[in-house]
Amino acid sequence: MSIFSYIRSIYALDTIDTRFAGSSKYKSVDPRISPAVPNSPKGLIRDVRAKTDNGQPVAQPSKWNTPEFYVYYFVFIITVPYMFWVAYDVSRPSDKNYHKYEHLLSPGWVPGRKIDISDAQYSTFRGNLPYLATLLLFHPLLRRLYETSRPLPSRIGSSKINDKSYVSAADGDARLDRRATFDFTFALLFLVALHGFSAFKVLLILCINFSIATRLPRKLIPAATWIFNISILFANELCEGYRFANVAAYLTPLGEASSLYSFGAWLDSYGGIMSRWEVLFNITVLRLISFNMDYYFSLDKRGGDPIEKKQLDPANLSERDRIKTPAPAKDYNFRNYVGYVIYAPLYLAGPIITFNDYVSQLKYPPATIERSRTIKYGIRFLLCLLAMELVLHFDYCVAISKGDPDWSDYTPAQLSLLSYFNLHVLWLKLLLPWRFFRLWSTIDGIDAPENMIRCISNTPSTTGFWRAWHRSFNRWLIRYIYIPLGGASARTWTSTLRTAVNYATVFTFVALWHDISLNLLIWGWLIVLFMLPEVIAGYLFPRRKWENNLTAYRVLCGVGVVGNLMMMMMANLVGFAVGVDGLKSIIHGIFRDYSGLSFLVTASLALFVGIQVMFEIREAEIRKGIFLKC
Repeated sequence: MSIFSYIRSIYALDTIDTRFAGSSKYKSVDPRISPAVPNSPKGLIRDVRAKTDNGQPVAQPSKWNTPEFYVYYFVFIITVPYMFWVAYDVSRPSDKNYHKYEHLLSPGWVPGRKIDISDAQYSTFRGNLPYLATLLLFHPLLRRLYETSRPLPSRIGSSKINDKSYVSAADGDARLDRRATFDFTFALLFLVALHGFSAFKVLLILCINFSIATRLPRKLIPAATWIFNISILFANELCEGYRFANVAAYLTPLGEASSLYSFGAWLDSYGGIMSRWEVLFNITVLRLISFNMDYYFSLDKRGGDPIEKKQLDPANLSERDRIKTPAPAKDYNFRNYVGYVIYAPLYLAGPIITFNDYVSQLKYPPATIERSRTIKYGIRFLLCLLAMELVLHFDYCVAISKGDPDWSDYTPAQLSLLSYFNLHVLWLKLLLPWRFFRLWSTIDGIDAPENMIRCISNTPSTTGFWRAWHRSFNRWLIRYIYIPLGGASARTWTSTLRTAVNYATVFTFVALWHDISLNLLIWGWLIVLFMLPEVIAGYLFPRRKWENNLTAYRVLCGVGVVGNLMMMMMANLVGFAVGVDGLKSIIHGIFRDYSGLSFLVTASLALFVGIQVMFEIREAEIRKGIFLKC
């Protein structure tokens, strides 16, 4: 393979996640191949276009070498460098507002430039990256040493002993026992090192949740699970992690003068590496709910073995089957539960896998994990890290927004592009931890879902954007909230309204799950509000009615997506960047004179060009037999 071919393979969909590309190499991983698209896993495909006689969707001819796209290339050559220049220009020391945010900048490694690590989330990840990298190497190595000391029993008498791909049920149980025991032991040590004495608070919550699933009557499990875990979200926030000193002061009438209070303060002083355990506990709540609900669903399927009923090979299940197929009753035990909830590579930030999927992968190693792919994935992570570092050295959009700026000092172009790059920093600061922890789990033998499918600048659909952003959380919401509520339908106005209510319920939970704040609650409702135009437009302008004029349909969709993108940017700025007041100031700055309106028109035309390129990227994927819902 040439160096250029290898570089291209780093950016292939198979490198990110074999779930997306549906390569024939992994066909055995998902035996349910859609007849519409060869080698594509069923469940990733949703295409309503015309079909050929053999059932394949009709792919449009390539437009990359057409005069229309040559015009687009010219726009790209001019626009993209200009966008970076505008953001860089207001980030230079010569800018009149530089003194307002200079104190938020830190020494950088690029000569002559400081770095903007004023975002606490990225700053924490960046500062702890050397320690996390050590864990990434140490944890899998320690597992290998443990497994060497505890080899699996030989498969004596197996009729398929010469088949290296064959894994018997006994082999799977033995592998589960070995890996789960290691995960359970390491989880306890990891929890104590991470949170000190607060580890006992986490374990107490885990014990209560486990008791809800295994001791309550079946019909009470769902309601009790949701009430308990949502209450924990609020209690963790309001009680600030239940500091031992505060609990002691509450329990004793002497208050801070008591010896119990002093003892509580001493316990608080040993808070481990991350004393504020409650900050990232939200992700753990999702795993608590997953275990309880998977256990609850399994109670309906105790009448027979679903693997045998479907005649599936348990060692080669698709991801869909791994999630839907309940584990045997004996596997819903406390050891496996703790090993799953506190699984070190995914504990702090995810991605999220369900309990059923976790147990299945402990039993049977996923065929999708290969050393060559893992190396490419690691290289891609490092390239993303480099991109983030360079952006933060030359574009101080985060520090500017935190420096109490007078937005009237900026031109409409500067305001818009600072907001635009702020969203890209937001995307990258989430992408990097998620990919790092997924890389860690992959090295350890667990294939978690990829959280980020598309770049934030390659998402023309609002609903598609949420399928591609924090994808594992999106799938968790669908399994445990959205489908139980009834899902989505846009066939009638009544079903469209019901869909909107379901969206509102889901995004209200998402907002509260992220943080108990008004900005995020408004963000959740804005997302639902801004989804409605797309849902309604799909109802009014179905593709099937435009099959004879697809060019006009593509242009019509491009115009609609321009508005879509602007609404999505506004919602995310409210939720994660400048808040409601900041967005008001930015909008006022853009529309304060006619130059703002002219810029808005120009920006809309540039967005339209970008959207047409996004459409063609998806058509190119269809020509390769790849269909994604985003």
